[in-house]
Amino acid sequence: MSVQTILQLSVRCAILAAGSRPARSASEAKNVTNQIMKTTKKILLAESEMPTSWYNIAADMPNKPQPMLHPATKQPLKPEDMEGLFGKELVKQEFSQERFIEIPDEVRDLYRIYRPTPLVRASGLEKALDTPAKIYFKNESVSPVGSHKLNSAIPQAYFNKIQGIKHITTETGAGQWGSALSIACQHFGLDLKVYMVRISYEQKPYRKMVMQTYGAQVIPSPSDTTEAGRRILAMHPDSPGSLGNAISEAVEVAMTQPDTRYALGSVLNHVSLHQTIIGLEAEKQLEMTGDYPDVVIGCFGGGSNFSGISFPFLRHKFAEGKDIRIIAAEPASCPKLTRGVFEYDYGDTVGMTPLLPMYTLGHDFTPASIHAGGLRYHGAGTLVSQLRRDGFIEARAIDQLDTFKAGVLFARNEGIIPAPESTHAIAVAIEEALRAREEGREKVILFNLSGHGLIDMASYDKYFSGQLENYQVSQQEIAQAVAGLDKLAR
Repeated sequence: MSVQTILQLSVRCAILAAGSRPARSASEAKNVTNQIMKTTKKILLAESEMPTSWYNIAADMPNKPQPMLHPATKQPLKPEDMEGLFGKELVKQEFSQERFIEIPDEVRDLYRIYRPTPLVRASGLEKALDTPAKIYFKNESVSPVGSHKLNSAIPQAYFNKIQGIKHITTETGAGQWGSALSIACQHFGLDLKVYMVRISYEQKPYRKMVMQTYGAQVIPSPSDTTEAGRRILAMHPDSPGSLGNAISEAVEVAMTQPDTRYALGSVLNHVSLHQTIIGLEAEKQLEMTGDYPDVVIGCFGGGSNFSGISFPFLRHKFAEGKDIRIIAAEPASCPKLTRGVFEYDYGDTVGMTPLLPMYTLGHDFTPASIHAGGLRYHGAGTLVSQLRRDGFIEARAIDQLDTFKAGVLFARNEGIIPAPESTHAIAVAIEEALRAREEGREKVILFNLSGHGLIDMASYDKYFSGQLENYQVSQQEIAQAVAGLDKLAR
């Protein structure tokens, strides 16, 4: 029996228990459903109701992104150009225009370890804010590694395994992607080398230990183990590192060692594709409540969890003209969507990746050492960038102290300590809920809780002891970082 059937039976029983007859109208039935949902905290799907396909937004976008360019020839990239770096099936997904792509049975079997994830009514937070808004969050923190990243790590490891690849390299910021790929590679018997952004390596030692527990080799980046790392250290000996640095090192290793491929945790189309299982589940769960979101929010680094929660809802905006707002919440210290430029740029620091058409702060930009390490990336994925350019999504930049304030408020009222990345989405959700209170109108808000912060308590310790600060990027810094980008694609 499905959860939806159970809910329908519950509604029926509630009517009968009230000593009554069945509801005479749709509005009466909706009122009964609303009464039940007022006391329902978690909306759950059965495993049998988990989506069987990922959603590919590229099939429905009114304007397709401009093509990626080969870094050497500056010509549009072909699938075969990427096959030496990524698994063949992942490359096929990267270029696909199919609306839905089937999830392999073996991947779905592993998804069942933690999926479907709960949709939770944030009733405690609503009460604390005294808002008429309904706030829901998708709880991706229930995965074995505590974040959404496993949604793409499992299929990436799977597709490399069936191709016969033996070794994988990757980067990681806060360590959530590295942790996810570590456990996925362990399951499929793949060797993994992780280049972890140095400042996060130092700030989050337990993330390193998680990866090592799952069998990965973890190297702080920039390092002296690659030519790219040595070049960066020669220019900046005390560099805190960045995701761009770590990508350069991981890509170099993948391109120079046999039976090795690179896996990326965000930015690219196939990663966003895998993450759409979040929003596809949320759609079904919200249908059970009788609600539809007015606002969908996700924190934003390169775009993986943001795409996952928002893309399935955007397709209703394209097809049916749904009046829905989509908001990307990014750090004020790394504001590519709010203050960056739209240009072709490299996905890494050294210039080894394809040129991507994206909102960027420049591949040489090194973000401030904030504790939301997973959001310290200079550029946005091509799909999100095009959607932002076309006005389908909004972006909001949040100061570090405001994000931790929001995270603490959420924890004290919902019981979950959020990852520093996720606090950005929470901060925007709170802003929207307070605006609803000021306007005196109901609003349905959905955000993605991309991960918990139980391995990030050192960050909270610094917040409570007053050691954290806000970082603002000057317009001069941005101008310097993006200077010359307009010439890269020529």
